[in-house]
Formats: sequence, structure tokens, C-alpha cells
Amino acid sequence: MSKEHHFDVLVIGSGAAGLTLALQLASHARVAVLSKGGLTAGSTYRAQGGVAGVLDDQDSCQAHINDTVNAGANLCRQDAVEFTVENSAQAIRWLIDQGVPFTRETDGQLHLTKEGGHSHRRIVHAADATGKAVSEALINQAKRHTNIELHSHCTAIDLITRRKLGLPNNRCIGAYVLEQKSGHVQTYLAPFVVLATGGASKAYLYTSNTDGSSGDGIAMAWRAGSRVANMEFNQFHPTCLYHPQAKSFLISEAVRGEGGRLLLPDGSRFMQHFDKREELAPRDIVARAIDHEMKRLGCDCLYLDISHKPAEFVRSHFPTIYSKCLEYGIDITQDPIPVVPAAHYTCGGVMTDTHGKTDIPGLYAVGETAFTGLHGANRLASNSLLECIVFARAAAAEITSQLDDHQAIAKAPFWDESQVTDSDEDVVISHNWDELRRFMWDYVGIVRTDKRLQRALNRVTLLQQEICDYYSNYKVSKDLIELRNLSVVAELIIRSAMLRKESRGLHYTLNYPEVHQEQCDTVLTPINYQWHR
Repeated sequence: MSKEHHFDVLVIGSGAAGLTLALQLASHARVAVLSKGGLTAGSTYRAQGGVAGVLDDQDSCQAHINDTVNAGANLCRQDAVEFTVENSAQAIRWLIDQGVPFTRETDGQLHLTKEGGHSHRRIVHAADATGKAVSEALINQAKRHTNIELHSHCTAIDLITRRKLGLPNNRCIGAYVLEQKSGHVQTYLAPFVVLATGGASKAYLYTSNTDGSSGDGIAMAWRAGSRVANMEFNQFHPTCLYHPQAKSFLISEAVRGEGGRLLLPDGSRFMQHFDKREELAPRDIVARAIDHEMKRLGCDCLYLDISHKPAEFVRSHFPTIYSKCLEYGIDITQDPIPVVPAAHYTCGGVMTDTHGKTDIPGLYAVGETAFTGLHGANRLASNSLLECIVFARAAAAEITSQLDDHQAIAKAPFWDESQVTDSDEDVVISHNWDELRRFMWDYVGIVRTDKRLQRALNRVTLLQQEICDYYSNYKVSKDLIELRNLSVVAELIIRSAMLRKESRGLHYTLNYPEVHQEQCDTVLTPINYQWHR
């Protein structure tokens, strides 16, 4: 049975960004946090590396800014980069206050590690399971707060706006949400709605992200009328564990940061042929190098070797990776790790300002869902969790300042299930899902061409027609909602890639291998596309 739920703020997503925002707001407002799976189902929980920040006297904000802009192929927005870096130390101190147990030296100082693209050691971490430590600390804090309600296994379907209801003065006022356990769609209303749903890496066949990452927030914001930007920049993490039983397990950037060497099947190193920084080059360069060598040699994987380091060093610095690899018969203190690139991070997203505000009043986006301009054409390692904390805190401050001034919530109709039936053809969803992810991997992956992009666009257009028909006639499910969103986000990625006539950062095309002197973002506006209407 449909119900109506009222809150001051509705947060869709329970990762670092969503929980940080909820905790910052909870003293001022009643907040609901929705999680599509369990509270730890998102990408935050599996993040291994750490949080970048300027904490060492030998480091500087300017050095971190320069590293971010360089990794982003000079496409970063300067104001976003400066805002993030200048607030990095404060964000990390806040995480410590929440109880995150970052690794420390014997003298009690925070242990700082170094990752690809960084010129200094500036990554705080909790061994090699930083995301788990951050997620657990924030969840524990949220559970203690009486003004925060945590709703797991709830999948947002679409945003509710005054424009959709035929009312003047457009504003986002809530969302329709599928409660998976009951199978019913509920109405969640709030004068402030925050998208913190992560990225869209599940659009690709091989990804480091197992749960979430289906572009839900980006697709919902697009359908509601918000612009998106730079969707062509999909970061492929260079080193995902390659093993038939290992699904989406990431080998942290920090392994290379602590001296790990990339090897060909014959045991020889190769990164010196691609970049003077070798294994510590930014992710886009390392991923393309691995992809190039795999295709050149016709091999299924390459190798990452840390076995030349003392065994105790390896086990103490990378306990999670050591244990996981050992499950598959790989002792990383003695053997190289088989690795392949995998879709990992969406650098583009819903356009926001430095306070998380989107084009639609009342709608905010934070974390990987948002395009803040911080990452440019390629995210610098460990800037992602930092962005979550910094921009969630900024968005919370902005919302707090507006709590007393918002408009009264309009009455929204309940979700109408009377015209649909239970599906007896769920195989259609799985087949469409598989087809989409395969052609995105083949045609819109690490190396692109105009012909491949056009093929991908033709296929996603046909898929959208099938998905739309299915969505219109059958009751919604989590899988159907994700597939619908991925088909939208896939087209946004394809169209963005077709518009960029150069190779920059994560977007590499054989048709336009040079980098333009002019630097500009790729901005898509919903009203310009007939297919969206």
C-alpha cells in the first residue's frame, strides 16, 4: 500500500557524501537517508586507498592544486580545486572526530602514503580499507542521531518536481521510491532533496563497482531537467584483480605508490616507455598503457608485483588485498598479481556549484553523482572521498541557511500501479543489461573512434525503445530501474564523447589524437534532445 513520508531533507544515497551531509544537517532538520541496498552497499565501503589532504609541513595547498589540475589534463575548474584543497585538512579532522581510525606512525602521527599523480605523501588511510573505516564510522554516528532515519533497500525511481505536477515556480519536492521488501512504491516528500547516488561505472562490462554505480542520480536529474557535464570522462582503474572467481576486486593505487611494479607476462617492466613517472603516472596513462600492451601481445592480463618488498611490510600495509588474493591462491608476498583495467569512476555528472546546488531549486548533488569541476578530464587518486566530505559539508551549510525560507510542499499523487502487471519476461532485463554493458565496453571504452561511438549510439537508441515499452507495461523492480537509468546514462556518455573532438585525459579517440589548446567542458541540456521528451 502506498504511503506518504515527510522530511525536511531527503538524501538519496548512504555513502560518504550522503551520510556526511545528513550528519551535518541533523541538528537542524529531520533527515531521511535512502540506501538502494544495505547501508554499506555503495562504492565508499570498498574504497581502499585513502583521503588526500595537505597535512605535512613539507607539502602545500598549491602543490596539491597543481597535481589535481595536471592529472585533470588542465580541464579542472580552478575555483572547485582551490575550494576542495583548502578545505582538505578540515575535512580530514572532521572524519577523525567521527571516529575514523586512520593508520598512524609509532609516534602517533598520521601515516601518509603516496599515489599516482601526487608529488608528495598526502594520503591518509586506514591500512588498505579506508572506505570501510569511513563508512562504518559515519553509519555508527548516523544511527545514534534521533533526527536521522536510515531506510535500506529503497530504490528511488524518479524525482517529483512542481513542473512535473503542472505547477508554477519549479522546485524539487521529493521522489517516488520502491521499497524492495514490500514491492510497493512510496512517496517521499521534502523541500530539499540531495542526490548522493554515486557514479555510472556499471554501464561497462568490467567494473570495480559491484553494487550501485548505475547512474541513478544522474539519470533522475536529467529526466527532471538538470544539465549534466563531462560524461565522456570515465576513469578506468588500471589494476583490478584478474581471476575467474574474483568479481570486481580492486588492487589499490597505493600498491604502486609503495613501490609496486607493472610487468608484462615475461616479467619485464614497460611503464618507462609510456611516461617518465612510470608506475606513478596518473590513472588514465597507466590504464591506456596496460590496454595497449594487452592488445599488442594478445594477452588476457598483465601483472602488478610488490613481492620485492619485505613480506611483513606487504602484509601490514595491504592486509585486505593480501587476504583476498590468498583466497584465490595468490600470495602477493611471493607472486605478482594478475590485473586488468576496469571502469571505476565517473568524472562527469549533474552540474552543481560549490554548494552542491543544481539547476533545479531544492535539488542538490554531492559526491560522484555531481560535476563540480574538481576532477577535470581525469580524477587524481584519493580526491574522491575528499570531494564527498568537502562538498557535502558545504551543501549542508547552504541547506541549513535555507531551511526557514522554503516553499510549502505541494501535494503529490500516489504512484499508480493499476495499469501495469507483474512481468513474466524478466529475461528481457538481463539480456538488455548484458548487451548494453558489452557494447559500452567494446565501443565506448578506453580507446574510442567515431565509428565505434556511432555504433554504440545506434544500439542504445534501440535498447531505450525496448526498455521504455517494458517500463510502461510492467511493475517496476530494482533491476528494471537500474537498467532504465543505465540506458539514459550510456547515451549521455556516448553523446558527450561524440562532441569532444580531441583526446584529453580519460577520453582518447583515434580520430582526434591531439589535445586542443582551447579548454572547455562538454555540457548537455535536456531540452536539446528530442529522445528525452
